[in-house]
Amino acid sequence: MSDDQRKPPKSEPMDTLAADAALKHRIPVIDRMMEVLGELEAREAGATISDLVAKLDLPRTTIYRILNSLQLHDMVRRNEAGAYHLGRRLLGLASHVAAASGPLDLVPFATPVLEHLSATLGEASKLTVIDGDRVLVIAAAQGRRAYALSVAPGQRMAAHAGAAGKLLLAHLPEPMLAQWLSRPLEAVTPKTITDPRRLRIELARIRRQGWALDKGENGVSILAFAAPVIDHNDKVVAAISVPFLLGAEPGRMDEIRCATITAAQALSAAIGAAG
Repeated sequence: MSDDQRKPPKSEPMDTLAADAALKHRIPVIDRMMEVLGELEAREAGATISDLVAKLDLPRTTIYRILNSLQLHDMVRRNEAGAYHLGRRLLGLASHVAAASGPLDLVPFATPVLEHLSATLGEASKLTVIDGDRVLVIAAAQGRRAYALSVAPGQRMAAHAGAAGKLLLAHLPEPMLAQWLSRPLEAVTPKTITDPRRLRIELARIRRQGWALDKGENGVSILAFAAPVIDHNDKVVAAISVPFLLGAEPGRMDEIRCATITAAQALSAAIGAAG
């Protein structure tokens, strides 16, 4: 018997075996449903049934039945023009994924802090983390003041175009920050910083002063202050922010900024004690 014949057969890597098993036991209708959701995710203006049929090369009846089922569960919604968009239930699901992705669930710690902050100021408040190539709101409290803005867990935004996002970018390690700044910076409003060099200067200022200001970069008539949430390892893990309408008096803006910083410090202390 040759040496080759005496050798045992090579075993497949575990990840390859797992992938093969997953392919053998997939459910085609779920694959198609994910294709539909993926296409809706890529289209901010939404998509009609005809759009989806042309793009996905699936039968019209299949697309219709998938959308009908998803709409029943609030996973998609249909506007008056007949275009479908992602539904609100996905916002809640996304917030749970983000909250569970780290070693410490921030939401239970943040909820009473945000509620106290919003009750004090009358403005909405939120907790934001980095999620993939954007930032994600994972907890929020509503304001009781007239004209207070509405916020909700699950909102995803460009990191460079808001107070919370800029603050989180400011505290990234340099290699990760360089990777973020190598991407095209979309102009969400005329005030969005799209020049990487200008954004670096802004991020350096944020690190020095310990808070961030949105000057209408994510919404023309919306300002916001953000402050860092720090864990027991002195790492910035999230940002608390308070959005408010343009036109606030300087004294009111100082009040919002100081309350935001105080809330972030309180949440950091609670996380530090737990850690």
